[in-house]
Amino acid sequence: MARYMRLDVTNTLLDTGVLPLFYNGDLETAIELVSACARGGARTIEFTNRGEMAYPVFTELVKHFAKTDPSVILGIGSILDAPTAALFLASGANFIVGPSFNPEISRLCNRRKVLYLPGCSTENEISAAEEWGAEICKIFPGESAGGPGFISAVMAPCPWHRLLPTGGVDATESSIGEWIKAGAAAVGLGSKLISGQAVKDKDYDGIAAKTAQCVGWVEKARGGSVFSGVEHIGLYAHQSTPEALSAWYEQTFDLKRKEGNSSFFVSGSGAGRVEFPKASAEARAHIAVRVSNFESAAANLQAKGISLKDVSIKPDSKSGYLDVADPEGNLIHLLWLPTR
Repeated sequence: MARYMRLDVTNTLLDTGVLPLFYNGDLETAIELVSACARGGARTIEFTNRGEMAYPVFTELVKHFAKTDPSVILGIGSILDAPTAALFLASGANFIVGPSFNPEISRLCNRRKVLYLPGCSTENEISAAEEWGAEICKIFPGESAGGPGFISAVMAPCPWHRLLPTGGVDATESSIGEWIKAGAAAVGLGSKLISGQAVKDKDYDGIAAKTAQCVGWVEKARGGSVFSGVEHIGLYAHQSTPEALSAWYEQTFDLKRKEGNSSFFVSGSGAGRVEFPKASAEARAHIAVRVSNFESAAANLQAKGISLKDVSIKPDSKSGYLDVADPEGNLIHLLWLPTR
C-alpha cells in the first residue's frame, strides 16, 4: 500500500522538478543509487520494471527506505497493464509510471488515490489521459515527440498541462533549462544521470552531486534561486549570557522566547527569528540563509569554491556552516526546513 497519496507525490515532484529513474537487479546497488539520488535532493525516484529481478528488488527497496529514510518516495516505472500495477502497489509503490496510457491503470490508481504518470506523445493522448485524471503526463520519448518545441506548442493552447519529458533530457544546464523554459513541469532523467560507468565505478557521490546540480538547474530555469532568504540571525553573547540576552529582546519588544537544546529563539507574529546560541563563538553573529534544496545549494556553493562544515542532516532539518566568513567575519549558516 502506498504511504504517500497522489497530492503529496505530485507536489513533491513538482517542487524538485527532477525524477531520477533506473533499474538495477542487485539490491545493494539499488539501495546505494536511491540513497545517492535522495542525497542530491530528489525525493521522488522511479525504479523501472525492466528486469526479472524488478519485483523482488523493488519490494525490498520499499522496506529498506521505509525504515532508514521514510521521506524517500519510491515509484515503479515501465508499467503497461493494471494487473502489474496492482502487484507493485501491493508492494508499496507510491506512484506508477508507464510508457503509454492505459485507462485501466488510471481507474486502479484513481481508486487508491495514487499518482499515475502515463506516457503520451500527442496532444490527443495528453487530453485523454487528463480526462482520466492524470495530474502529470510523461512525454515519451521526449526527443522523438518533438523535444522542447513540442512542449511549448501544446502548452500554448493548454497552459494547464503538467508535462514531464523523459528520453532526450541531458543532465546539463542547457538541456534542462531548455525543457523547463519550454514549459515542462519537471524532467525525467535515466542513464544521462545514472550512467552505466558511474554505477560500475560505484561513484555514488558523483551521482548525488549531479542530481543536486540538476535540481539547481531546474530552479534556475524557473527564474528562482535555491537561496530563498534570511531565516534567522544568530547573536552570540560576549558580555552577558545567552539567557539574559534573549530575555532582553523578549521583554523589550514583547516577543516570545523558546528554549531549545542548544539555543534560545525569540520571535513575533511576523517572519524571521533571532537565535541566541548557548555555545560561544568569536564572531558577533551568524546569518542563517534558508534554501529550498540543501543539496543543490551546497553544489551551487561548491562551484564557487565554498564548502560546508559541521553539516547536520535530519528528517526535519538540514544545516551546515560555510567554511568562510563574510567580509566582516560573521558566520553563514545554510538551513533547509520543510515548507511551512
